[in-house]
Amino acid sequence: MNLSLVIPVYNEAASLPLLYEAIEKALKPLKQQWEVIFVDDGSRDNSLDVLRSLAERNPNHVCVLVFRRNFGQTAAISAGIDHAQGDTIVLMDSDLQNDPADIPRLLAKLDEGYDLVSGWRKDRKDNRLTRTIPSNIANGLISTVTGVHLHDYGCTLKAYRREVLGGFRLYGEMHRFIPVFAHSVGARITEIPVSHHPRKFGKANYGLDRTAKVILDLFTVKFLLEYSHKPIRLFGGAGVGLMLLGMVDLAYVFIRRAFFGVPASTSPLLLIGVMLFILGFQSVLMGLIAELLARTYHESQQKPTYTLREIIQGNKKK
Repeated sequence: MNLSLVIPVYNEAASLPLLYEAIEKALKPLKQQWEVIFVDDGSRDNSLDVLRSLAERNPNHVCVLVFRRNFGQTAAISAGIDHAQGDTIVLMDSDLQNDPADIPRLLAKLDEGYDLVSGWRKDRKDNRLTRTIPSNIANGLISTVTGVHLHDYGCTLKAYRREVLGGFRLYGEMHRFIPVFAHSVGARITEIPVSHHPRKFGKANYGLDRTAKVILDLFTVKFLLEYSHKPIRLFGGAGVGLMLLGMVDLAYVFIRRAFFGVPASTSPLLLIGVMLFILGFQSVLMGLIAELLARTYHESQQKPTYTLREIIQGNKKK
């Protein structure tokens, strides 16, 4: 199998026949073996019936995964990736806002030597106030914090080489951070503008609350990427800083008492200094405990601390 398309589905019955027709039209000229994995994420309309019909009519190209209930887009994408057989995996939405005609362009960019090609909805057809502006803010924040600069993390339409999708699991709203995780294992990443169409059927399943969830997940991603191997650098750094502040505060209290006769016992600065020192010391201890947990996690599961792109022996590559 050369190519796998992974498409989460939630209440998109009206879109699915048109979507598959557009996919067939886009992929047939490629002369590749391909499959489409639809993941029904607990749809409440007749999406599942439509998917069953597509699978029956196209057994060589369509696979349907059915969740017992709604687990969310990230879980659906994760399940699709787990069951995909292709060397290249393309993710896209099922609401017809992504255009399957852009898939050959993504694949052509991969052939230039990239491991991940991200779609950029440069001319986005969504409500500007509730969708576009919050998304732009989130994209800028993610790029700044992670150092992986993309215009549109929220665009599902992306193409991946299978090898850059290994070594991590997706939770919460983490699917939008796949480029960040892929970058952490050395993936070559680029983006190209893609088409974006107005929604034809139904309504969007996400609103402003999604931006808040993304920001919270960003804290998790930053910690996993920067400090999961050396948590002492986070906890220990904060702890040492608090201890230094506490020592400066206590030194000030001592100088006032020794040279100016200001009672220390009645000053709130004494209590503040002691509390800062204790909190700092506890933070350092938490960092040491986190170090032990991190080492246990990696060693017990034999998690690698590096990834290899290839092995070269003489004039041979593996």
